[in-house]
Amino acid sequence: MVHIQGCTPFKRWPLVSRCNRIETHMQLRTKTFDRVKDKKIHLFGCRIILLTDQNDTIEASELLEEGKIASEKRKKKKKQLLLCGCASGEDAMEIRRPLHPLLLFSPWLLLLLLLVVQGVSSLQFTREDFPDGFTFGAGTAAFQIMDKPVTMSKEDVMLMNETGLEAYRFTISWSRLIPSGRGAVNPKGLQFYNSMINELVKAGIQIHAVLYHIDLPQSLQDEYGGWVSPKVVDDFAAYADVCFREFGDRVAHWTTSIEPNVMAQSGYDDGYLPPNRCSYPFGRSNCTLGNSTVEPYLFIHHTLLAHASAVRLYREKYQAAQKGVVGMNIYSMWFYPLTESAEDIAATERVKDFMYGWILHPLVFGDYPETMKKAAGSRLPLFSDYESELVTNAFDFIGLNHYTSNYTVKWFCLLLLRQFLPGTSLDPRGLELALEYLQEKYGNLLFYIQENGSGSNATLDDVGRIDCLTQYIAATLRSIRNGANVKGYCVWSFMDQYEMFGDYKAHFGIVAVDFGSEELTRQPRRSARWYSDFLKNSAVIKVDDGPVSTAFHAQL
Repeated sequence: MVHIQGCTPFKRWPLVSRCNRIETHMQLRTKTFDRVKDKKIHLFGCRIILLTDQNDTIEASELLEEGKIASEKRKKKKKQLLLCGCASGEDAMEIRRPLHPLLLFSPWLLLLLLLVVQGVSSLQFTREDFPDGFTFGAGTAAFQIMDKPVTMSKEDVMLMNETGLEAYRFTISWSRLIPSGRGAVNPKGLQFYNSMINELVKAGIQIHAVLYHIDLPQSLQDEYGGWVSPKVVDDFAAYADVCFREFGDRVAHWTTSIEPNVMAQSGYDDGYLPPNRCSYPFGRSNCTLGNSTVEPYLFIHHTLLAHASAVRLYREKYQAAQKGVVGMNIYSMWFYPLTESAEDIAATERVKDFMYGWILHPLVFGDYPETMKKAAGSRLPLFSDYESELVTNAFDFIGLNHYTSNYTVKWFCLLLLRQFLPGTSLDPRGLELALEYLQEKYGNLLFYIQENGSGSNATLDDVGRIDCLTQYIAATLRSIRNGANVKGYCVWSFMDQYEMFGDYKAHFGIVAVDFGSEELTRQPRRSARWYSDFLKNSAVIKVDDGPVSTAFHAQL
């Protein structure tokens, strides 16, 4: 057996394998490659390394261009064919003997692995290395916190303060503030948010408030179908007006909507999330209402118009006095072409337009991307001249929720909209590439990383999460040094809560919540202590300089 630090095997479908990761070490059985002898192996910027039993350190024998296809027959028992991702340009890789094999097989999962070779130098930094005005924080979402926040908010803010959080991102529940969706404001809801905001102000924690995240008042859904109707635009603007008026003297960072590009698919295409609308054969749930081929486009269109209406209202009525900013959040995922074929590259660009351009292209240029127009045809709504002018530049910043990366092929987009399960693999380089891409395509936009993190089991000793945060914070710093205009980073999440694709089994919080206790007891995990040390500038972080050696996977 051999251990390759920073490397992992890659085998093209249908030879399927699954590789688990323990800390930074990938270990494998030599018998893994018995199945791939005499078969073609696709290389993606990879080195071919021929291993022998004679040396512990082997140099890469060949560096191939991306997409080149190679075939290698096993000529002797001592030779194996391994593929390792290339990034640093180094010609040698360290080979060591492993203690334990970690390769698992599954006939049902397509596992695509990307590895980037470690650099010879390291990046060492502290909190002080980030620019002035950059803020670190953590977030939660209203409908995902299933406890008694009215009585727990002071305790939670105290815990945030003890941790050293500089910012807190939370969502305001439209239904809690205006239960009927329009009209009278609920005084208890108003009191709750005022109390929480005041506690955050006392603690010196910067407030990032989100106006909408899934919880549309049921009355509006029943009355006119919610977001598939243009009537929602005026109702949302009126709701935003209440929030700006009541809280804007203390809240300076507003986000209108969270992950509309995810909600379009999960709420209106496959019907997995509320309002659970879809149509055969696209739905994953038992849909009785909806149209999967049309309604996702209506949802995004009306979301953009509602967002832009709220931004115009804020700029005309509140911004001069309150001096705040308003932005929109999108779910971010980086995409690699499965091969360097023209078809896969084109497919990758299309999926980027659907992931990013669906939202950003109208906000920057006033219209949808041409690729979307071609793909969706008449199903894609048209912007009137007034609407185009309304949405253009209707943002002060863009929030990104970024977790992982995926591959794309011409015949299928290996797109997982969100993995909330423990074990989601990491690709910090993907965050850097996403920021580079967005800067090149849409200009020098101002970004906040509003969500990033990883799930774990219920353990308090969450070293895997620390590794994740270390790598992505380092990637954020590298992006800033390379010119990205990033002003903040928020861990997802501050505390355990209900996760849309992992219910209560996916523990994303740096603070653990005992859901079995009546008091829902909070207890900081090891990652919270680590984050606190970093924020208080008492921790020095050291990672590989350049893309971090790690694997990410996509499951089909």
